[in-house]
Amino acid sequence: MKQSAIEPKEESRPAPTGEGAIEVEQHIIEIVSDSGEGAQTCGQMFGTISAKMGNGIWTVEIIPAEIEPPHRSRAGASGNRIRIGSKPVTNAGDTADVVVAFNEQVLYSRIDVGALKPGTIVYLDKVWDSSPQDEVREAYRAAVEDFRRMGFHVAEIPLEEDCLKYTDEPRRGKNMWALGMLCAVYGRDMDVACGEIRKKFRRKGEVVTQTNLDLINAGYNWALENLSERFFVPAVKDIGEMVVMNGNTAIGLGVMAAGMEICSMYPITPATSASHYLSSVYHTVGGFVHQAEDEIAAIGFALGASYSGKTAVTITSGPGLALKTEFVGLAVMAEIPLVIVVVQRGGPSTGLPTKIEQGDLLAALFASPGDSPKIILAPATIEECFHYMVTARKLAEQFRGPVIVLTDANLATGQQPFQRPVPKEEWLAAPIVQSDWDESVPPFAWDSETGLSNRPIPGQRGGEYVLTGLAHDEESHVAYESSINQRTMAMRSRKLAVLQKSLKPPKIHGDPEGDLLVVTWGSTLGAAIEAVDRLRKDGYKVSSVHLRFLSPFEPGLKAIFQKFKKVMTVEINYSDDLRMPYINEENRRPAQLARLLRDQTLLDIDSWSRVPGSPLPPGAIEEELRRRLTAEK
Repeated sequence: MKQSAIEPKEESRPAPTGEGAIEVEQHIIEIVSDSGEGAQTCGQMFGTISAKMGNGIWTVEIIPAEIEPPHRSRAGASGNRIRIGSKPVTNAGDTADVVVAFNEQVLYSRIDVGALKPGTIVYLDKVWDSSPQDEVREAYRAAVEDFRRMGFHVAEIPLEEDCLKYTDEPRRGKNMWALGMLCAVYGRDMDVACGEIRKKFRRKGEVVTQTNLDLINAGYNWALENLSERFFVPAVKDIGEMVVMNGNTAIGLGVMAAGMEICSMYPITPATSASHYLSSVYHTVGGFVHQAEDEIAAIGFALGASYSGKTAVTITSGPGLALKTEFVGLAVMAEIPLVIVVVQRGGPSTGLPTKIEQGDLLAALFASPGDSPKIILAPATIEECFHYMVTARKLAEQFRGPVIVLTDANLATGQQPFQRPVPKEEWLAAPIVQSDWDESVPPFAWDSETGLSNRPIPGQRGGEYVLTGLAHDEESHVAYESSINQRTMAMRSRKLAVLQKSLKPPKIHGDPEGDLLVVTWGSTLGAAIEAVDRLRKDGYKVSSVHLRFLSPFEPGLKAIFQKFKKVMTVEINYSDDLRMPYINEENRRPAQLARLLRDQTLLDIDSWSRVPGSPLPPGAIEEELRRRLTAEK
């Protein structure tokens, strides 16, 4: 007899598609385990399989704060959340519909953060019910009762027990068994799934590959024989040729598409996988990854490579940016093109070091010695992570200075399908100029209108000059006169004004005027739009606008903002809540983008932000916006 985690009333079932399957527009699935049991890999592969079957997906890694947390502990939960849909998916959603948990303690960690809801189906490994340790058995049995009391529909599954038929190390096999089970529950194509297994383990030999194929098939067959749940998520229609990857892979591909040949970095979570990907493929296009001895050496190496004529990239996270700041200032002063990718995380180095945050905007903009204006971009999607690398290189060379690309852990580790890019020759950097330099033209011949100048490349006959990191005149002589220092700063600032004049105003999602305008940046785009659309459906006059250029800002913001009664940002960095003790309008710290927008527009820009270490769900944004809109009425 098949066991069922949930028996919905007949009248509540959506129209089934296929034998025994319930058709749903979207579902959220989580796989959670102790660190090292492969739940992240299971989730990534399930997401990839679903994307290859035509579903929209968005994945979010569940990462413990410690590298080796205790097993069977709430702090040790590791895994993945996968949202799959019959339409393009832009965020991780609200609460999970199905959870596979390798033990009861890691499941508690997801309950603690509100990731589940009454009615969530829980597939729980029952191996702990027969543990030789009394306290483990008692904790497991008490937890199962607790979960059912909370309204979750619990099905105990023989995860480890069945894996032992195929491997002596079930900790390394549970994830593939669980993947097979989910493939049965969601009707995934097993040819696609087994193809992903072969690709994943191809370098580990035939024995390892076959064991994992046996495990995925075992989980699949067990679920067909023992579970009654079947869900069907239709494919997205007319999606064209797609690719699926995470943001760090997209960054790596973008580096190659832009024609950059040097990546210099020092490993730091969550940016490191970008260099891992580049290291595996960069040589095929003539690229070179340099792992420096520290962050300072990494940017120094990249800056030297850029000075020699080929714009380089360095990839880091917030603590690495802190170490790079003096060299960032040098790049601005010496006007050397350089691309800097900052994958934001919680920080500075403890607390939430592997989790998402948008806390580096002010650091990217201001944390350099002296006056160091620079271009800052923030991609909003994984697809933009790819394309913005091409844009960043072009801007760095055209405006002769550093360009910082701010992504975050949500983009870095999440997966999303997007249209397969068609490479264009115009993406690539032009060949280094080898012709003689006009000796009558100084190395910093600033155009007084634009601040722009052409750059002599080392090796160009007649273009030799001594480069200094100090304030300098057009001939690159150290500036001791106040008038020269004033002009130097004016020229560097003017370049940003010129760039801003070439940009278009951001598009408004919704009506061009109303009661509330929500302003976002980075990976919060999808969740904020989903929240705004829910409110608009209920008749609220709310719209949103998303910023991708953060220095300089896109034009026309003040005119856009003035058409709304209230303007507020939604961000994943800290801001004070006016309802808290001692906090008032005089001492309140606004969120980082709100602070900058208040300064730029001289308007009262409000903010709502949270730092949960996870992406903001659309439901939480909706709840806060609804509260504010209702209070205004």
